[in-house]
Amino acid sequence: MMRVEKGRGLKSALLGMSALSLLGLASVAQAADDSSDKLDEIIVSAERRPALEREVPIAVTSISGEKLDVLNSGGQDIRFLAGRAPSLQAESSFGRTYPRFYIRGLGNADFDPNASQPVSVVFDDVAMENPMLKAFPVFDVGAVEVLRGPQGTLFGKNTPAGVVKIDSAKPSDTFGGFADLTYGTYDTVNFTGAVGGPIVKDVLKYRASVSLQRRNDWVQNQDISTKNDTDFEGYRDLAGRFQLEYTPNENLDILLNVHGRQLDGSARLFRANIIQKGTNDLVPGFDIEKANQDGANPQKLNSFGSNLHVVYDAGPVTVTSVSGYERANVFSRGDIDGGVPSDVPFSVETGGYNSPRELSQEVRFASNDLGPWLLQGGLYYFNSYLTGKDYDYVTADGSIDNQVRHKDRSETDGVFGSVKYKITDDLTLGGGVRYSHDNKSVESIRDFGFTGPIYLRTSVNGGNASWDISADYAVNSDVNVFARVATGYLAPSIQDRIAFANATSSAKAETTISYEAGVKSSLFDKRASFNLTGYYYDTSDMQLTAVGGASNTARLLNADHAVGYGVEAELEAKPVEHMLVTFGGSYNHTEIQDPNVSVATCGGGCTVTNALNAQGNALLDGNPLPEAPEWVLNATFRYGVPVGDKGEVFFYTDWAYRSDVNFFLYKSTEFTGKWLLDGGLRLGYKNDAGYEVAAFVRNVLDQVRVIGAIDFNNLTGMVNEPRIIGVQAKYSF
Repeated sequence: MMRVEKGRGLKSALLGMSALSLLGLASVAQAADDSSDKLDEIIVSAERRPALEREVPIAVTSISGEKLDVLNSGGQDIRFLAGRAPSLQAESSFGRTYPRFYIRGLGNADFDPNASQPVSVVFDDVAMENPMLKAFPVFDVGAVEVLRGPQGTLFGKNTPAGVVKIDSAKPSDTFGGFADLTYGTYDTVNFTGAVGGPIVKDVLKYRASVSLQRRNDWVQNQDISTKNDTDFEGYRDLAGRFQLEYTPNENLDILLNVHGRQLDGSARLFRANIIQKGTNDLVPGFDIEKANQDGANPQKLNSFGSNLHVVYDAGPVTVTSVSGYERANVFSRGDIDGGVPSDVPFSVETGGYNSPRELSQEVRFASNDLGPWLLQGGLYYFNSYLTGKDYDYVTADGSIDNQVRHKDRSETDGVFGSVKYKITDDLTLGGGVRYSHDNKSVESIRDFGFTGPIYLRTSVNGGNASWDISADYAVNSDVNVFARVATGYLAPSIQDRIAFANATSSAKAETTISYEAGVKSSLFDKRASFNLTGYYYDTSDMQLTAVGGASNTARLLNADHAVGYGVEAELEAKPVEHMLVTFGGSYNHTEIQDPNVSVATCGGGCTVTNALNAQGNALLDGNPLPEAPEWVLNATFRYGVPVGDKGEVFFYTDWAYRSDVNFFLYKSTEFTGKWLLDGGLRLGYKNDAGYEVAAFVRNVLDQVRVIGAIDFNNLTGMVNEPRIIGVQAKYSF
C-alpha cells in the first residue's frame, strides 16, 4: 500500500495541480497563434434555456463527455462527483442508496429517510427531493451542471445551497449508440450501453440505455460464529432508461422518459474501533479487506420513474410542461455498533423499509423575440408521500425488539417569474422572484420497544418569497464580469426518529442571502478559459441535525446564523494540439454563529475539543459546518499521440483533493476526517471507427481514509473506496 506523508496533503495537491495549470498556461501563451486546436464553447441551461456559460451570471461548472466516462469507470455511485467541481462534496452513511450533497459547505448530514437537503438534484428537469431518489445512477448523460449559490427562482424546490443538474442524452435523428464495458479488481464490472435513432423520420425517434454495475463481496467477516453475513461490500446495480420523442410539427415537441433501477447488495459497512483514541489515525494493522461483524448488512432498492416534457412554441411565448413521478422501495439493515460483543459495549442492529413517492408538475412560459427582453414565469406543484417501518434487531436471534412506523407527507405550491433586459450590447440586468408555500406532516407510531407504544403527529408549514438580481457586463468579446445577489429558502422540517426517543423534533424554515461576483474569460484565441468567483452568504435560522451521540438518535435544531465565504477558480486549456489541462479549486470558510446552541457529544469516549455548557453539551459557536472542507481542488491532464491517419494513443489522469472535515457538529480529535487525495490514471487507444480500449487505475495512491463515522458507543468509522485496477473496451456507432 502506498503511503502519503502525514500533513503534506494540501501542499502536495496544490503544488501538483498548480504545476499542471501553469504548464498549461505557459504552453498556451507560446502557441496562441496556432488556431488548429481550440476549446469548444460551453453551453449550459443554468437559466432554464441554453446559453453560453460565459454569459450566465451564475457560478456553474459543466462536466460531460470523456471526463464523465473516466470518473465513472471504477464502479462508484453518484458520489463520484464529489470534489469534481469547486465547492462540491458528497458522502453517505447508507452507501449507494442515499447520497448527501454539499455546496459551499451547506448540506445536511441527517441520515433519516425524510431529511431535507439544501442541495437539489434535478434529473431531466425533475427535482428529486427524497435522498433515496437522488441516488439514481449517472449513465448515458449529456452533461452534469453544478450550480453554486441559491437557485430559488427558476428551480422548483429546496435550493438555497445550489443545484446538481443532470440531463440525459436525448434521442437523435441519426441512428447510433455505444457499448462500454469495464472489468477490474474484485470482479468489478461496469457496462453501459445505448442505442437510438429515428422511427419515423423527423417525427418520431427513441433512445434506450442501460447500466449494470456489480462487484463481488470483497470484505471478509472475521466473526466465524456469525449467523449473518460472511462477506460484505458487493453489489449488483442495474438501471435502464427509455425515451420516446414525438415532433409532429415545428411548433410541438413531446418527450417521454421512463426509467427504473434495481439494486441488491450490502449496506454501508460500519467498522468498530478503527480510529486510534486521541488521534484521527487508523489503528495499527488496519486491513480494509477485513471486518468483524455479528449482524446482518443487506440493502435492496427498486425504483421506477417517468417524466413527460411537452414544449409548444406559440409564437410570442414557448410553453413548457414538465410532469414527473418517482417512487422507490428500499430496505436497508446495518450492524451500526460496527463489531461483535467482545469489541463493543453493546450490540445494536437497525434497519427498515422505506417507500418514497413524489409527484411534481411545472408549467413554464418563456418569451420569444422580444428584442432586449427575456421573460420567464410559471407555476410549480410538488407532492410527496413517504411510508416506512424502522426496526431494532436482537443480534443473537434476529428478532425485532423495537418497531416504529411513520407516514410523512409534504406539499409545495409555487409561482415564479424572471426577467432579463439587455440595456446595451454589453450590459444585461436580470432578476426574479418565486413564492413557495410548504405543508408537512408526520405520523409516528412506535408499536413496541423502548418505553412502550406511542403515537405522535407533527405538522409544520411555511411560506417565503425568494429572489435574485444580477448584472452581466461584457468587457470585450472574450471577457465577462458578473455580480449576483440571491436568496434561498429551506422549508420547515420534521425529524421523526423515535426508536430511542419519545418526541419528534422540528426546525423552522431557514433563509439564505448570498452575494457573489466574478469574471469569466476566454483566453489566447480560445485556447484557454478562466473563471474566478468570490462569494459570501449568511443563513438565518440554519437548520442543523444533531445525529448520533450516546442516544443514537437525531434531533433538529436551528442556529441563529451560519456564514460562509470563499473563492472559486476554474481553468481549462489546450496548450498544444492533442493536450488538455483542467484545474478547479475553491477555498470555503464556514462558521456557525450562535452562542447558545449546543449538542450532546459522542458516547464512545472521543476527545471533544469544544467548550461544554453546564449540561455537558458541546457549544457550537464558531464551529465549521459538518462535512465542509476548507479546500476542494481538482485537476485533469490529457495528452494524445496520433497513430496512423485515424488512431490515437492517449494518457489521462484526474485528481481530486479535499482538506480536513468535521464529521459532526461538535469538534473532536477522532471524528475529524483527514485530508483525502483521490487520483486516477488511464492509458488507451481509440480510432475514428469507434473502437476504444484502455487500462485504468482508480485510487492510484491506494489511500485508505476514514470518511464517515458513528459516534454513539465506540470509535466506529467508514472508509473510502478501495483501489481498482481494470481494463475497458468501448465501441461507438
